[in-house]
Amino acid sequence: MQEKKQIQFYNIGVSYKKADTSIRGKFSLSKENQIALLNTAKERGFDGVFVLSTCNRTEITGFAERPCQLIELFCEFTEGTIEEFAKFSNIYKNDEAISQLFRVGTGLESQILGDYEIVGQLKQAFKQAKSLKTTNTYLERLMNNVLQASKHVKNLTKISSGTTSVSYAAVQYIINNMADYETKNILVFGLGKMGKHTCKNLAQYTNNKSVCLINRTEEKAAEFVKELKHIRKATIENLSQEIDKADVLIVSTGAEKPTITKNHISENKKILILDLSMPENVALDLEHYQGVKLVNVDELSKITDETLAIRQQEIPFAEAIIESHKKEFNDWQQQRKFSPAITALKNSLETIKNDEINFQRKKIPNFDEHQAEIISSRIIQKITTQFVKHLKDEEISISQSLEVIHKVFQS
Repeated sequence: MQEKKQIQFYNIGVSYKKADTSIRGKFSLSKENQIALLNTAKERGFDGVFVLSTCNRTEITGFAERPCQLIELFCEFTEGTIEEFAKFSNIYKNDEAISQLFRVGTGLESQILGDYEIVGQLKQAFKQAKSLKTTNTYLERLMNNVLQASKHVKNLTKISSGTTSVSYAAVQYIINNMADYETKNILVFGLGKMGKHTCKNLAQYTNNKSVCLINRTEEKAAEFVKELKHIRKATIENLSQEIDKADVLIVSTGAEKPTITKNHISENKKILILDLSMPENVALDLEHYQGVKLVNVDELSKITDETLAIRQQEIPFAEAIIESHKKEFNDWQQQRKFSPAITALKNSLETIKNDEINFQRKKIPNFDEHQAEIISSRIIQKITTQFVKHLKDEEISISQSLEVIHKVFQS
């Protein structure tokens, strides 16, 4: 009889630590491809999978017999190859995979330390998988523990103190590198979360009154500019004209292909372009134009200040919080693992107890059945507690435990 292969828990993917923006762009997953990947995983019998795709990382977390099964699934729905994945990837298994998820969810793995935008992205990724029915009890419990740890790290440490994010770094880059930035024409193209944060940071950290916003869905732009003074909107049809007037272009469109190309910018145009998108939404050949300065998310993420120095000092406190939540999850995992053996033992002892109480009720006049029930239930509880301790200490397999229980009580 062929032995059934053991299922393992994995976290596989690429991140800014090994892969630059061009490689990450190849492995990024659009919303449509995320859904297609998860549906395919379900059809192929994967038990518990979800996908996280951001500008800094794309990861699949879930159960498989071998990591190559998840890697093949990953490459099937991205433009990256298995050879490229092998060169730039991270593969975490079991406890390491659990640790990775805790570190990602608490901002310790963010490209800008403590950037908590990842928490919302993680919630959304899991919500999407749950709606497609590709999650399970294990992932649900793990994600709850990760989000609890994230909340405690944010509330009990200074890991997210100050204001530091890619959108904040974009505004700081303009302030630090452009003379007379208060009077420059700034065009923001794209109104996703990043675009909104960028507009708000421009309003908060500069006095620039010449900010223009363009979004493909004009209604969203019209609604948003009501919130912020001194920001005007323009239509997508006027994109090239607005770029022609701009000194700075901030792109956060989140498309799969470049939304800004040579068709939008004249060859003699002098302009600073900050591309906050992943994959990159500004065609790289624009760098050949002498007047174009193109900056991507990796370069923006290198901006450090006193805020990051403070955050670095908080890492040990954040890691201590993570360990406490990991322990809570591992305790639950152990209890769950022993559950079949504990249930079998309890059922066997309950049968013995009921038989004995029935026997004594017939034999002893005025038998106190209630008292006997209390005493015997306490004895059963103490036996099962000792049994659980034995399982943990001796690391006996569940199948062995069930076999022993069957021999002792069922023979």
